[in-house]
Amino acid sequence: MGPVARGSPGVADRLEDDVVDRVRPRDLTFLAEETPETPLHNATIEIFDPGEGEGAFDHARLIELIRDRIAFVPRYRQRLQSVPGHLANPVWVDDENFDIGFHVRRSALPRPGTSAQLLELVSRIVSRPLDRSRPLWEIYFVEGLEGGRVALLSKTHQALVDGVHTVDLGQLLLDLQPESRELEPDDWAPRRSPNPATLLSGAVRENLTDPGVLLDSVRTGSRALAREADRRSERVRSFVAAATGRRPKRQRGVINGPLSQQRRVVTVETKLADYRTVRQAHGGTVNDVILATVTGALRAWLMTRSESMGGLRQVRAVVPVSVIDEELEATSLGSQIAAHFVDLPIGEASPVVRLHQVSYSFQAHKDTGRSVAANRLAGIAGFAPTTFHAIGSRVAATELRRGYQLSVTNVPGPQAPLYAAGARMLASFPVPPLTAGHPLAIGVTSYDGGVFYGITADRDWIPDAELLGACVREALDELLDLSTASRERAPRGRRGPRAKPKPRD
Repeated sequence: MGPVARGSPGVADRLEDDVVDRVRPRDLTFLAEETPETPLHNATIEIFDPGEGEGAFDHARLIELIRDRIAFVPRYRQRLQSVPGHLANPVWVDDENFDIGFHVRRSALPRPGTSAQLLELVSRIVSRPLDRSRPLWEIYFVEGLEGGRVALLSKTHQALVDGVHTVDLGQLLLDLQPESRELEPDDWAPRRSPNPATLLSGAVRENLTDPGVLLDSVRTGSRALAREADRRSERVRSFVAAATGRRPKRQRGVINGPLSQQRRVVTVETKLADYRTVRQAHGGTVNDVILATVTGALRAWLMTRSESMGGLRQVRAVVPVSVIDEELEATSLGSQIAAHFVDLPIGEASPVVRLHQVSYSFQAHKDTGRSVAANRLAGIAGFAPTTFHAIGSRVAATELRRGYQLSVTNVPGPQAPLYAAGARMLASFPVPPLTAGHPLAIGVTSYDGGVFYGITADRDWIPDAELLGACVREALDELLDLSTASRERAPRGRRGPRAKPKPRD
């Protein structure tokens, strides 16, 4: 990662002798609001061609690669430590018993190693919260995929990655060339954790000298009490429902509802060239075409369910977007992420009209002059989509009060192959977390000529998530067919280069 130097003081949030690295209020919110039904970690599925022979990419080489790069993200070797009496926010401390073998795990699929088997494994892993007594991340090396491929499944807590002080570890593991970069030796040694008496005296001192610290502590305690009251009320309602045999009623045609502790993950792989063909025929941007595809998929999915759409004409979506903010200090990402709200017109029958309506909703953002071009984002050092998805999910979580129904995070990545320890990455699927009352979330990453969808759904509330994935393909095919027909009907002098027809499954 170009802008960051190993061991630079601006990156390493280490404990000094008399200074603690206290958890920031926003990061603490993600920790405090996590429940067994809403584990707040981001995940990514990456598929690799491991190569052959002694140099093949395996679990041992992955551990070696992570050992080589983890010094760039010191937070990945730190754990949480609470303050006695909760007089102040917890602090980050070096994990004196850091065990990379605990965090980098090995798994395998039974034969034949299909995509469905991989997604079933992923669904079970992402359903489990991270262990808070250790650094808040895990990576699984999954062997046995069809065609000799391997997969990496990474989980990182939302409190860990903010894009300013810490980027996602996945951004640092990939190189532009098969040959790994030569880096300086890592001489990390954990600093001794402060004892409870030190933390207590420091909290008292900060509360007396800095009113903001005391205010943060009071707010955190109040939110915790309110959440505990809500959880107790929910347990009472569940007990009454079980005693009376009544199940919660599913509101017809609405994609919001209560969450269970289980997830279902669906992935869809498409071609970037198809979105460019639609854009050339009807205008807008690739991002507009992706959102129009999501809109068409939601419409078809809702219409094919046993329920009707119940008069639902729009789905309110939060779409985190990249913006330029000259007043903020530049970070390694070079941009900030802000929430943009768009009403996806699922009640509109025409795919082209849906595309134009989505494009119009983003025009105001483009007119501000603060929007960031996709090619600029794709050129950021390392595989930045993993970090952008993490920030996007943080933005979506903080905007719950705005009453949206769905979060859609679309991040453009580099259009050239990337490598991990010499193994070429073939695909990258985001797995966004679910927030309370929102049993569906969609992430999209473009990379090396492909557009990769990751759909996270609650396993109980949305048992037909695979059908939504199939509807994504159909919605794109519908737009592509109309775009090809439009180009063929255009006058000869205005006709652009004809796109190759998209192969059907």
